[in-house]
Amino acid sequence: MLAERRHQLILRALRAGGPAAVTDLSEQLGVSPATIRRDLVKLEEDGLLTRVHGGAVVEEGDQPFAEVAEVRVTEKDAIAERAAAMIRDGQSVLLDIGTTAYRLARQLHGRRLTVITSNLVVYEELADDEGIELVLLGGMVRREYRSLVGFLTEDNLRQLHADWLFLGTSGVRPGGQVMDTTVVEVPVKRAMIKAGEKVVLLADAAKFPGHGMAKVCGPEDLDAVVTNEPVDAATRASFQEAGVEVVVAGRVHT
Repeated sequence: MLAERRHQLILRALRAGGPAAVTDLSEQLGVSPATIRRDLVKLEEDGLLTRVHGGAVVEEGDQPFAEVAEVRVTEKDAIAERAAAMIRDGQSVLLDIGTTAYRLARQLHGRRLTVITSNLVVYEELADDEGIELVLLGGMVRREYRSLVGFLTEDNLRQLHADWLFLGTSGVRPGGQVMDTTVVEVPVKRAMIKAGEKVVLLADAAKFPGHGMAKVCGPEDLDAVVTNEPVDAATRASFQEAGVEVVVAGRVHT
């Protein structure tokens, strides 16, 4: 693999999953730890990341949707398949911004549902499926992340109610707080929570603890979490105390 390609993949992994160890990056890319260390030195010299003990981290911020969409696809698909099984035909589904919501949308083809979203990639995925009643929320376009945000989106949500909200996140704190890296998304996510009858968080294992500076909600605002691996003990205890159902790849923990 060419060094330039490795550098792209390292940055994508760090942006999507937060700080990463040299050993983890070595396994993901199939190269030696020594090669990863040299890559990290070069990327730090270029001002693209900061090396920390045993690994590296990049500054939080917006990342193009196309980059995030390529990360942990297998895990996201497992979560999406399990989430889709929760939904009954005839119900209304609110899908959040983000790549896991998009993977869930791909599981909904052929269903008789109403899907509400501000996620432009979800809209594009389902636009030609005539069995789905599709509602696209208004708002200001975030081109890089293929989403709609702002007061128009929030106003639209205040007029709607959905049987299900499937919510994305940048990270989940041990206390069960759902976080996000992008402040402009937080009011939209909070409005979605108010519009959803059942609120389900979609979060792969890398989101525990993940990252994010802005709090979206606490565990008391969730009904369930769908993930691909058992969550850590502290977070699990917080979910249990709040009565949140944790669904893990075919298993259910309460």
